[in-house]
Amino acid sequence: MAEVLSVLFGVIVVTAAVVAVSILVSRARSAGRPAPTVERPRPSGTIRTREAVPTREAPSVPQEKTYVAPTGLGERIRALVRGGQATEDTWRALEEALVRADVGPKASADIVRRVRQSYAPPMDPADVLVREIVETFAGDGEWSAPSGSPAIVMVVGVNGTGKTTTIGKLAHRLSKEGRRVTLAASDTFRAAAGEQLESWAGRTGAQLIGQQRGADPAAVAFDAVEAARARGSDVLIVDTAGRLHTRQPLMDELAKVKRVLEKAAGGVEQVLLVLDATTGQNGIAQARAFTDAVGVTGVVLGKRDETAGGGIVLAVREELGVPVTLVGVGEKLDDLIPFDPEVFARRLVA
Repeated sequence: MAEVLSVLFGVIVVTAAVVAVSILVSRARSAGRPAPTVERPRPSGTIRTREAVPTREAPSVPQEKTYVAPTGLGERIRALVRGGQATEDTWRALEEALVRADVGPKASADIVRRVRQSYAPPMDPADVLVREIVETFAGDGEWSAPSGSPAIVMVVGVNGTGKTTTIGKLAHRLSKEGRRVTLAASDTFRAAAGEQLESWAGRTGAQLIGQQRGADPAAVAFDAVEAARARGSDVLIVDTAGRLHTRQPLMDELAKVKRVLEKAAGGVEQVLLVLDATTGQNGIAQARAFTDAVGVTGVVLGKRDETAGGGIVLAVREELGVPVTLVGVGEKLDDLIPFDPEVFARRLVA
């Protein structure tokens, strides 16, 4: 009887073990894991070894190479003239790249023509492009402060280009050079224009002449000339309303302001047009309209930063012959500097 019970107990234990293993195998398969292995007991003194199971490598899939587009004109022209080979398509693509950089169709065509004539392997085509851009400004000379008793500087431009801010920076620059500066608030149309100019006058130590909003801009300009002369100012900077170049009556009023200044002071030494560096091809139309109305003598490139190349000034220089005089490079008082063609070209092509 005892032996029967012992055998029965052994059968129960083995059956339970088999059931437990079956349950573990079933769970492992459902979870996607390898089934546990049950090792058979080996005689003592033997060494257990694991056979290397050959693994099948996944077939190699060629990965698509990511093309990183050139970020500037320099990389583009180097890519176009790779290996020193240049075709008609190469030069056509370069011309299109310049137009997209706001250089303008006429200026782009002229620059590409000169690059084609100058380039020869193993020259760096980007350096050749820089040199030809610099050549566009040949003979312009560096900006210098006007002289007179007082010297008259008239500043024009559409709203939003940074015109009044440019006036403030210019006043600061002239004051640092020892010149006494008066500002004329002839922008009597835009709300808060006078207050903005007054703030710049306070920051730069300049005198401010203005009237109430809505006053005749030409009358303000005339009074400013008389006041600047009486106070012994060296330079009078005249702020004007941001005229839309498509509104002829407003442009006529701007021309009237200049005539009054010429009559009161005997002449206007400089008429500076402030162009936004991001303005695009519309800047050509602006420059042409202001040049026709008041005879622009120089362009100030405003709002120049890391994202704005300012290629539009090449178009203005090429089509209208108006030199670039100053560049706004930031928001601080000292962030108005004379235009340097080589620095401009290398930054545009970078």
